[in-house]
Amino acid sequence: MTVVGPFGLSVRDQALEADVQAGLTAVEEGLLEATKSEVPFITEAAQHLVRAGGKRFRPLLVMLAAQFGDPYAPGVVPSAVVVELTHLATLYHDDVMDEATVRRGVESANTRWGNSVAVLTGDFLFARASQILADLGPEAVRVQALAFERLVTGQILETAGPADGRDPVEHYLDVLGGKTGSLVAVSCRFGAMMSGADERVVDVLTQYGERLGVAFQLADDVLDIASDSHESGKTPGTDLREGIATLPVLRLRERAARLGLPEDIALCELLDTDLSDDARHTEALTALRAHPALEQARRDTVRYAEEARSVLAPLRECDAKAALLELCDAVVHRAG
Repeated sequence: MTVVGPFGLSVRDQALEADVQAGLTAVEEGLLEATKSEVPFITEAAQHLVRAGGKRFRPLLVMLAAQFGDPYAPGVVPSAVVVELTHLATLYHDDVMDEATVRRGVESANTRWGNSVAVLTGDFLFARASQILADLGPEAVRVQALAFERLVTGQILETAGPADGRDPVEHYLDVLGGKTGSLVAVSCRFGAMMSGADERVVDVLTQYGERLGVAFQLADDVLDIASDSHESGKTPGTDLREGIATLPVLRLRERAARLGLPEDIALCELLDTDLSDDARHTEALTALRAHPALEQARRDTVRYAEEARSVLAPLRECDAKAALLELCDAVVHRAG
């Protein structure tokens, strides 16, 4: 048994291990090549997060999904580079919006070079992803364009907030389906599609990716509250500080409205204050870590991971399917 990819995914089949490792190595080379520019400063900024590492969760899914067709098909690795470049570009933009100072354990691009450079670097990565995508054919361009529309729509809906009368939790889960689920779904879709897998298999893996992507982000929500910066590579409580209500906060507010407990109401009031103050931020983070709302968010994470697991039922039994099932467990473990 060999451990590869994010979360310490264990691969028991040597052929699958070799395919996944070779694919991820080729993706890494492709990322470095795609982020080179004739302008040295652009290369430095564009490779800042590439060289910082990361789980390469989306490329791994491309490689595993490709096992249901021809994993050596020429479009598999480039499509994985496309999804990772797109993901990296969104991180540059997210850090500007969130005023984040740390990403993947290193200084964020916006802190190092300023917001303008960070935004433009994200745009540069989108442009390079589009160049690669153009060589993969019109269907790949269409799939990516639709996913990118969903991603941006999710971001806008998050910024706008729920419409009057809309359940905030339902709204937030829809936001995550766009912001995170869409690109994870495309990762699975590209892997299967580029490998020539049957259309039914492509659809199953796309649905799996959508649900796994939401579970993955919910696990991140839990980690943002529950972990320290050493574990997550980010400053804990970043969303709290910026006033972004992730699922643990939404579950807290839901409980406060339903039960009316004074301690819940008091914590909600604390979260509504200016948490740029370090003392208040620490107090809020500590209280939320001990609150039942965090456990409810963990249960929500498990539910989406289990939905992803159940979607895979029609697929033939193989080592790649076993690895995809294990990823469901790994996502839940992150939030444990």
